[in-house]
Amino acid sequence: MSDAGYHLIKLDLDSTTIGRADPEGEHERRVAIADLLEANYFAPLDAQPGPYILRLAVEDQRLVFDVSYQDGHPVHTFVFALGPLRRIIKDYFLICESYYEAVRDASLSQIEAIDMGRRGVHNEGSSLLKERLEGKITVDFETARRLFTLICALSRRSLNT
Repeated sequence: MSDAGYHLIKLDLDSTTIGRADPEGEHERRVAIADLLEANYFAPLDAQPGPYILRLAVEDQRLVFDVSYQDGHPVHTFVFALGPLRRIIKDYFLICESYYEAVRDASLSQIEAIDMGRRGVHNEGSSLLKERLEGKITVDFETARRLFTLICALSRRSLNT
């Protein structure tokens, strides 16, 4: 899935819905954006080849994918209910908290076990996101993983309010 033009070159996170994250969350967000932009497959249904710009937001408990071409012309705005992802996102937050606590004072084997669980929950969320995008935006699994990380970052504020 490496068709030329079907990729993101820029990602904007909506500043009004992001909120502040802890240092680990901010770092994870920056790394996910850099990784996503370095290598991704992103093909909106029925759109001409890009490259594309994506604005991610959480508005009224909905996930918004606002896609445009690199020249700013709109492609489409996709809106998804956050409900199907909510449980996995909450589970991911909980296991991340356990992981960050474990890094401070747990044994290596405990850290590794928690990290395996964290990756499993992340993969589950990524698979569900890929399914939710089906028929609207085609992404590969690695792109879905990086997008799931960013959606978690965007959702942190809306889940805590």
